[in-house]
Amino acid sequence: MPEARLSPRERLVLTAIIELYIATGEPVASQAVAHFFADRDGLSSATLRNVMAALGDAGLLEQPHTSAGRVPTAVAFRYYVEQITQPGRALAGGAVPGRAETPMSEARRGQIEESFSGVSSSNDYLERTSHVLALISSGLGVALASSTAGQVLEHIHFSRLSTGRVLAVLVTQAGAVQDRVLALDHQMTAVELETAGNYLNESFRGWQIERIRAEVARRMEMEREAYRQMLTSVEELCRKGALAGDEGGPTIFVDGIANLISAEQDRERLRQMLLAVEAKQRLVELLNAYVDGRQQEVRVVVGLDEASPAMQDLVLIGAPARLGGGNLGTVAVIAPTRIQYQEMIQAVRYIARLSERILDVPTT
Repeated sequence: MPEARLSPRERLVLTAIIELYIATGEPVASQAVAHFFADRDGLSSATLRNVMAALGDAGLLEQPHTSAGRVPTAVAFRYYVEQITQPGRALAGGAVPGRAETPMSEARRGQIEESFSGVSSSNDYLERTSHVLALISSGLGVALASSTAGQVLEHIHFSRLSTGRVLAVLVTQAGAVQDRVLALDHQMTAVELETAGNYLNESFRGWQIERIRAEVARRMEMEREAYRQMLTSVEELCRKGALAGDEGGPTIFVDGIANLISAEQDRERLRQMLLAVEAKQRLVELLNAYVDGRQQEVRVVVGLDEASPAMQDLVLIGAPARLGGGNLGTVAVIAPTRIQYQEMIQAVRYIARLSERILDVPTT
């Protein structure tokens, strides 16, 4: 939205309409805007109607029904997000004096801190994140684990759970802890599991994870017969996912679909939207497309119709979570465009940065 095309008065009125719509969820009538500016000179009801008409012509407001008030468009919300995310800039391009970003409240900070109590692994952190973001946003909380590509093995441990089921706990040199339950084709004894773990730790500590499986397979073809039984166990554990990359799809946690159901009244659009968000591969593609793990800033994308037409009235607020200087994954909120943007941007930013502290890995 070329901001130069809006006068200071138009910016002021547009901001007021967006915030009134966020607060009420109802189309905003000129009378409501007039009441909002009751003590401000030069903004009579007639003037406001003219300004709102101009904003409508510019594609920033739309009128659901002839007799209804105005509703901000996706373009208007994008403009609004630009204003609140530019550092050191007052909202509405300086049209609202002293309107700087409000710090996150102590109550919200305390709620988030308490919600992450007891989290000790990266999977726990990501799973808890999806729940917490869904709770505080009344939208969809999403957390996507980063690819194992480029991660380096620090330690792996196997524990027998039951017949044919083994728990693999993988620790990377960045400090990420990943655990997987493996379903094996045959029973392995505790001694075999310990031997396999020792072999991987002694032979491959410091190796990139995606290289280890290929090297184990290569060594099986080359090692003497005396080592074949041990290597067979190691190869099966790796093949079943102990050192899995993204072959089975990256790990993604989603919570809060019920929030989207309650917010959408159009049954057909709701059905299409749920099909879009329940397709986890679609969400993975969405997060990978819009949130860059190399950056540390929160990304806000208003209108997700490029991902799916049914998501045109949704907004994505996401950020990468870091651990030990590497990318742990992506945390995000997907919610209706009528969301408390500043509050949710702060919450996503805070939770993304929380991973370094609660997982006890110093930043680099």
